[in-house]
Amino acid sequence: MSIGNSPEDERPFEDVSDDSRPSVGRALQQARIAAGLSVGDVSTATRVRIAIVHAIEADDFAPCGGDVYARGHIRTLAKAVHLDPAPLIAQYDAEHGGRPAPTPAAPLFEAERIRPERRGPNWTAAMVAAIVVVIGFVGFTMVKGGDEGGKTDVAGGGEPSESPSATPKSKKPVAPEPEPSDSAIAAAPQDKVTVKVSAADGRSWISAKDHNGRLLFDGLLKQGESKTFQDSSKVNLVLGDAGAIDLYVNGKKIEDDWQPGAVERLTYTKGDPQAG
Repeated sequence: MSIGNSPEDERPFEDVSDDSRPSVGRALQQARIAAGLSVGDVSTATRVRIAIVHAIEADDFAPCGGDVYARGHIRTLAKAVHLDPAPLIAQYDAEHGGRPAPTPAAPLFEAERIRPERRGPNWTAAMVAAIVVVIGFVGFTMVKGGDEGGKTDVAGGGEPSESPSATPKSKKPVAPEPEPSDSAIAAAPQDKVTVKVSAADGRSWISAKDHNGRLLFDGLLKQGESKTFQDSSKVNLVLGDAGAIDLYVNGKKIEDDWQPGAVERLTYTKGDPQAG
């Protein structure tokens, strides 16, 4: 009898590593082929250039321009070929050093936190009201005095005559006060660019940088949430799902026919809103 491990103990372990799992690009390519779509079809649906689609399917993410853009392209392509993007992005992060922690945004101009400017007493309205009260009182006094002193005794026992009563002056209408504006965006400083991003129709990943390229925000914006960014000269945006976003620049809403799932790169300055 031999002493030691049995032959069964010496059998190699079954390979349960992730080596058998297809790469991110390979998984996207297989799903595209299974869906019966060509690279051109995917490019048209997502607005991602054909060269970038080919590169991603070959696991070459350099043409994306960085990890942030690569994640956005992976998410967009996965939706186009009916894949869950979350596992693919997690696999990408594991293979490329992990997702960087988002940099806390500097103190920004948050439109939703700005309180409407406190209005002082409306002295004009108060003066008009006081004048109306005085005129009314004088008119009432004249009418009452005319009624009491209008009847006089006529010699010879004639009927007393009544003097016509004074007609009270009409009250001046009080001018209605203009309603205060509730738009906090309208109070944005003119010497800066202010951009508000609101996830109105669904959640969307967004990235924002200032004019120096410093990352202001990189993360998922859930439906109903909004973020406001401000810089002295320029704000650069990347919208992972532009079709779900309402965008306001310097107090004006940007009207654009963005499609659901479309990735948009935008730049805005202090001038009139215009896409960079």
